[in-house]
Amino acid sequence: MTSDILIIAARELSNAVEAMRFAPPVTHVYNPLTYAWAIHERYIRRYGEGKKRVVFLGMNPGPFGMAQIGVPFGEIALARDWLGLEGAVGKPLQINPQRPVEGFACSRSEVSGRRLWGLFRERFCTADAFFAGHFVANYCPLAFFVGGRNLTPDKLPLSEQTPLLAACDAHFRALVAALEPEWVIGVGTWAETRARAALAGITDSYRIARILHPSPASPAANRGWAEAATRQLIGLGVWRL
Repeated sequence: MTSDILIIAARELSNAVEAMRFAPPVTHVYNPLTYAWAIHERYIRRYGEGKKRVVFLGMNPGPFGMAQIGVPFGEIALARDWLGLEGAVGKPLQINPQRPVEGFACSRSEVSGRRLWGLFRERFCTADAFFAGHFVANYCPLAFFVGGRNLTPDKLPLSEQTPLLAACDAHFRALVAALEPEWVIGVGTWAETRARAALAGITDSYRIARILHPSPASPAANRGWAEAATRQLIGLGVWRL
């Protein structure tokens, strides 16, 4: 089963990155594939079965999304009410007091996830209809913090990025080999860049492109992200009018 392959690949990725160490200024590293594994596995079991036409690829967990519940772009309310996911979540070994993990009890909204999953809900109505031809994954499973500030993996020194990217590339290749998508859509420029790097030499099998990242840090995303992303996807031919 496709979902079995994805679960094995996710466990291998989790084990690989769990052994890595990151120097200051990084103060805390969260791996939700450990403490939120039960929810992540449930997500894959429910929505990762069968081939997919489109794979959306994010960067890494947001502090109020996947870092809380193990679901890519996992805005709490939409993950619970639209994706139908729920359950207990554990704790990281080293807790960042400025970014506690509260699981589905987290009251903060992950804006990027609210925008992304909100668009999919608006267009497809049901999660099952969306996942019939789509899947959403994150390239890197780790969340990095400098105190209360989120640090994205592209800001790590090269000596720390190199083994991390190698593990993430291997996982992503396993994921697309299992799902056999026609399209790989990076959510943001960095995710597209990593998809191209991971699939270098075999990109003829996949069409790779990107959409605007839904981060509230992006002025363009704050001027109507759903409309902009929809236009991009229709313009690429991923979606129809």
